[in-house]
Amino acid sequence: MPFGAHMSIAGGVSKAFARGEQVGCEAMQIFSKNERQWAARPLPEAEIAAFKAEQARSGIGPVIVHDSYLINLAAPADELWEKSMRAFADELERCALLDIPYLVTHPGAHTGSGEEAGLEREAVALNRLFDEGVGGTTTVLLETTAGQGTALGHRFEHLARLFELVPHHDRMAVCVDTCHIFAAGYDIRTPTTYAATFAEFDRLVGVDRIKCFHVNDSQKDLASRVDRHAHIGQGFLGLEAFRLLVNDPRFRSIPKIIETPKGDAMLEDIENLTLLRSLVAL
Repeated sequence: MPFGAHMSIAGGVSKAFARGEQVGCEAMQIFSKNERQWAARPLPEAEIAAFKAEQARSGIGPVIVHDSYLINLAAPADELWEKSMRAFADELERCALLDIPYLVTHPGAHTGSGEEAGLEREAVALNRLFDEGVGGTTTVLLETTAGQGTALGHRFEHLARLFELVPHHDRMAVCVDTCHIFAAGYDIRTPTTYAATFAEFDRLVGVDRIKCFHVNDSQKDLASRVDRHAHIGQGFLGLEAFRLLVNDPRFRSIPKIIETPKGDAMLEDIENLTLLRSLVAL
């Protein structure tokens, strides 16, 4: 069962593996560039080689990339939409160079144009990139969102609609964030509500499309639509939700990545990962 955490790439993408080893990662998530900037220097050949060598040495995998928070493929404004497409294309190509299987992205925000218009805008962008073969075989993982502001992806119907609009199903799957779905109104705290939530997901999207979990507790209560991560068992979700998840046989082999708050020493990552592993029934 691959547990892991989001790791810093300070000093180069290859440096993430030593940090991942330090906290006990079996899988790992990174940014491939500075996530707060549009521009990114090309990955040097030496750094690409070092990344692949470090992955082989450490055995950490899969490695998943999260795209820049600036990107909004659902933007109605043409300038931002085109800029976002160029940036997302670069993210895909960086993943291809590093042999990264999955690129996580939020489905964007409609910024007032309406949910259907935003989803259609997102789909046009994805179809254009996939039609052009950008990123090779890298799979885009649509991440469930909390639904802050005009963000899309907080209803399972949004994801289902994108799969309707984008026929490239070999290039698209889902990343479920436990904090986000809870904040969006999907309860997973009891066996009954957990089963109901994933039955609804399966009916609309298909649980076979889940390729990654972001495993985070929530600082805010059910249906708050506020995205604030908390340490495992210390938020409104509580331990039982995570016990149910890590013991669900459907998801045993799916990477489970924490994105919980941490300091420079990353002791919190060690504590959260140790706690999650302790919940697994032998």
